[in-house]
Amino acid sequence: MTVLPPLRVLTQDLPRPRIADPGRAARDALTMLDLGARVRGRRVALTAGSRGIRDIVPVLRAAVAHLRELGAEPVVVAAMGSHGGATAEGQGRVLAYLGLNAEALGAPVSTAMETVVVGHTAEGLAVHCDRVAAACDGVLVVNRIKPHTAFDEPFGSGLLKMLAVGLGKAEGAALVHRQGATRLAAAITSIARVHLDRGAVVGGLAIVENAYDETAIIEAIPPARLLEREPALFQQARAMMPRLPVDELDVLVVDAIGKDYAGTGMDPHVIGRRRLRGLPEPAAPRITRIAALRLSAGSEGNAQGIGLADVTTQRLVDAMDRRTTYTNTMTTTFLERAFIPLVFDSDREAIAAALATSEAADPARARVARIANTLHLGRLLVSEAVADALVDRPGITVGPQVPWAFDRDGWLVDLV
Repeated sequence: MTVLPPLRVLTQDLPRPRIADPGRAARDALTMLDLGARVRGRRVALTAGSRGIRDIVPVLRAAVAHLRELGAEPVVVAAMGSHGGATAEGQGRVLAYLGLNAEALGAPVSTAMETVVVGHTAEGLAVHCDRVAAACDGVLVVNRIKPHTAFDEPFGSGLLKMLAVGLGKAEGAALVHRQGATRLAAAITSIARVHLDRGAVVGGLAIVENAYDETAIIEAIPPARLLEREPALFQQARAMMPRLPVDELDVLVVDAIGKDYAGTGMDPHVIGRRRLRGLPEPAAPRITRIAALRLSAGSEGNAQGIGLADVTTQRLVDAMDRRTTYTNTMTTTFLERAFIPLVFDSDREAIAAALATSEAADPARARVARIANTLHLGRLLVSEAVADALVDRPGITVGPQVPWAFDRDGWLVDLV
């Protein structure tokens, strides 16, 4: 049996600017837009996505309340492309899991999947828009800005993507992704520009989180400034995103993957893998083997990103909803990200297989790290070889040794 190297607790101090009251900050930001004359007596759609944004409930609730005070009639619209199995019921379950319901937000929530074509880009792409949002007098686009999983510049996943992909529902999202990874950013920009040029957008409400998944920035953006302002906020988001403390690992153990942690289940920027045809892999980190052990409950069976791992467990595969996973993956066209790696009957077997095939000369001195998921990296477990290399680095605290805690069947008992 492969001997697993002992692990030690490691904590790292990551960028942590934060907003104490996100709801109030959202209200204050929206006040600066001076929307009164634009929305009074009119129906306004607010976008709600499927990502696990920490303060999305208080932010959306505050935005709804602000619009009501201005005399508008707000409606929250599910804007998540093909997530939730590309069904109204599935998207409703995703939003409900995130706490986004009519009672919590103070406005009706629509999860209808039908779209209407509201225009065409200069390149001839049809611009699909959620039919409920299209029927409203305006759209307040709300989303978190962070690096995208399929392209790097000039912006990431945020307000522009919400307009082009989220509001486009399954059909619009598929159209965008069919342009290929190298043309994604250009397609998103062109489609978002159509929405902006036709006057559908009353403003944007951008959220940027720190490395601890806490709200660091909330900014309201006038429609005329969206295309220029989002790239600047993207740079701030990228500077604050969590990262592993080392660039070289033999094995990375990821306790859980899921859409509530990253669009691909595991963030490619954290693990150094994209597996996208036509695009090079990130220069760092360089990880020989990745073991993915669980699928988060919040992912609603969507196991996209399992293909970024080398080994996994039968428990994760059993939790996978193939229809949901395949629908989302086929919409993106990035099929490799849903390929199922080697499957093992326990966590111990999966981790041992990753270590045995990592080409580490001495398993006892292998460079191993274990993380809860790719979103929360303030605390992780690392082998002695990794800890020794970091012991004197500022902002790093190396703690006591922690044993591998398996039950008699080989499953880890300390998964969060």
